[in-house]
Amino acid sequence: MTRSAHDHDSLLRTLEARFRQHPHRHPDATWPLVLDRLLQVGTGALASLQQMEATGGEPDVIGLDAATGQAVFCDCAAESPPGRRSLCYDRAALESRKEHRPAGSALEMAAAMGIELLTEQQYRRLQELGSFDLKTSSWIATPAPVRALGGALFCDRRYGQVFTYHNGASSYYAARGFRGLLRA
Repeated sequence: MTRSAHDHDSLLRTLEARFRQHPHRHPDATWPLVLDRLLQVGTGALASLQQMEATGGEPDVIGLDAATGQAVFCDCAAESPPGRRSLCYDRAALESRKEHRPAGSALEMAAAMGIELLTEQQYRRLQELGSFDLKTSSWIATPAPVRALGGALFCDRRYGQVFTYHNGASSYYAARGFRGLLRA
C-alpha cells in the first residue's frame, strides 16, 4: 500500500468514526452513502478533507445537498481550527498591512485547501448542530459591499447566542480562524 493510499485509508477510518459518533449532525445520511460519494469524486476531496483534519478542523458530514446528492462536510471542531488562526481575511488585507503581517489570509488558505469559508447562514446552521466557537471566533464569507468598504465579518457563540460582527479585514487575532465547507 502506498503512503497516499495509507493516508486516505486512515482518514476514512477517522471520518467514519466521527460520523458514527455524531449521528445528529447528519440524520439523513448513511456512512456507506458518504463513502461511496468520496470514492466517486476521487482524491481531490480526500486531499481537502485531509488538510481540514491536519489543521484541526475535525470535518464531519452536516447533511446531504438535496439538489446534487453531495455530502456536505464542515469543520466541527469545538473551537476554530488551531492550524487556521491568526490570519487576516484576504490577500488585499494582507498586502495592506505595513507591519506585523500575519502568515497569510483566510480566503487564500481556504482556496489552497479546496474548501470555502462558511456563509453567515451556513455558520448559523452549524450552530444548530452543537455549540461551536465558545472561546474563539471564525471569519465568514463577507458580502462584497462590506468588503469594498474595508471590512470583513466573523462569528462566534457567546451567552447561548450566535453573534455576527465586523472588523477591518486586515485584523488578525490568535483566537480567530475560519471554518471550511466542502461538498463531495
